[in-house]
Amino acid sequence: MSDNLTLPAQQGSADASSPSPETLLTVEGLTKHFPIYGGFPIRRKVGAVQAVDGVDLSVGVGESVGLVGESGCGKSTTGRLITRLLEPTAGRITYAGQDITHATRRQLAPVRSEIQMIFQDPYSSLNPRQTVGTIIKSPMEVNGIEPAGGREKKVRELLELVGLNPEHYNRFPHEFSGGQRQRIGVARALALNPKLIIADEPVSALDVSIQAQVVNLLQKVQDELGIAFVFIAHDLAIVRHFSQRIAVMYLGKVVEVGDRDSIYNRPRHPYTHALLSAVPEVEIDAEEDSRERIRLSGDVPSPIHPPSGCRFRTRCWKAQDKCATEEPPLVQISGNRGGHLTACHFPEDPTTEDRGEDIVLDPALAALEDDAAK
Repeated sequence: MSDNLTLPAQQGSADASSPSPETLLTVEGLTKHFPIYGGFPIRRKVGAVQAVDGVDLSVGVGESVGLVGESGCGKSTTGRLITRLLEPTAGRITYAGQDITHATRRQLAPVRSEIQMIFQDPYSSLNPRQTVGTIIKSPMEVNGIEPAGGREKKVRELLELVGLNPEHYNRFPHEFSGGQRQRIGVARALALNPKLIIADEPVSALDVSIQAQVVNLLQKVQDELGIAFVFIAHDLAIVRHFSQRIAVMYLGKVVEVGDRDSIYNRPRHPYTHALLSAVPEVEIDAEEDSRERIRLSGDVPSPIHPPSGCRFRTRCWKAQDKCATEEPPLVQISGNRGGHLTACHFPEDPTTEDRGEDIVLDPALAALEDDAAK
């Protein structure tokens, strides 16, 4: 295996990984720690949950960027920080050349309409007491926008755009299925003609038969309107279908960034290898090279007390002493193409082919498999 070839700092930055000539959003060192209070009778801070810790990311104009990782790795928190639904603890968020990291409500007003969010749960993200028409036109009312032909006409056009009947204008959310409710959420996000949409696992709560419809709808919206997306999901197949560039997160940090082809066919970080090996596959031709199989032991460490150095080292089969003392920088390593960044001291070979034997890090599981083989 080749060691890291550390490039100058600017080449390891999030900006360097963006293929777009024009950058819409840049996130540098983004951090969010949620305080933990304890003690009686005086409550005092006794610790912090390090949900997001030093994330670098960029999104180009009209680009779709996927954000993947296990549950609890900080994906959704990152999305809420970008939309400024949460106040960052540290770092910098730059949108269209403007620093909005700690912008006031008044300073954010003109930006709010350009950055919208599609929430994960279509059942709780819609007000059950409001009609569909009221839900979709509310953003226009809040921002004082009066489109040509009136707000009702605009709402009906949006309903038609997302594949719903414009006559559903006066219906309530409980009259719709989960997929239809998510379409309403998409229409609401489009009401202000945004330039960037944060889609926080928009299909994870939907039936599998409906997921493809919603993803195709979002892809259609992006193609026709040129909207940039940050697509947050844990389903790697959906992210591969939708995103042009992908960032892999683990325990609050981005461990690998690259274009779709590089991440799925030539991953370098061990965690990315483990994620891809968990994707179900159907072998059509028995003679085809099968993919590697990696099964990690244990759960993700607590974000309250994350491991020192590389945060993945406690579950990594390549971990050495250096991994516990030095945190690997997110840089381009030898063998990678431009824009493919990896944070690993001992990166894996750029392939996902079968390595001859499975990697099983759980001793109990390995013992069971050995007994079954005898």
